Amino acid sequence: MAIELTDANFDEIVMKSDKPVLVDFWAVWCGPCRMVGPIVEELSHDYEGKAIVGKVDVDSNPNISMKFGIRNIPTLLVFKNGQVVDKQVGAVPKPVLAAKIDAQLI
Repeated sequence: MAIELTDANFDEIVMKSDKPVLVDFWAVWCGPCRMVGPIVEELSHDYEGKAIVGKVDVDSNPNISMKFGIRNIPTLLVFKNGQVVDKQVGAVPKPVLAAKIDAQLI
C-alpha cells in the first residue's frame, strides 16, 4: 500500500530515503487522480523493498505541495537521494511510471 505522506512526515520518509521514492500529489475531487490512484497502489506492491511509493493529498498538505511548486494534479515526482530526478504531470499508463522508477534503480 502506498504510504500516506504529510507535511509532518515527508522529510523523514522521502528526503532521507536511501531508495528511490515515487510521490503522487493528488486530491479527492480530481478525476485524473482517481485514474492514477490504482496504478500507484499497484506500483507500491511491485516495488516493495526496492522503492518507496507514497501519496500526498494536496488539500491536506499545502506546505509540501507549495515547496515543490505543485500547480496541476496529478503530479508525480521521483526522488533519489533527496532530489527530484523526474516528474510526470497528468495521468499516464503504468509502464510510464514503472520506467521512471526503474531508471533510478540502476
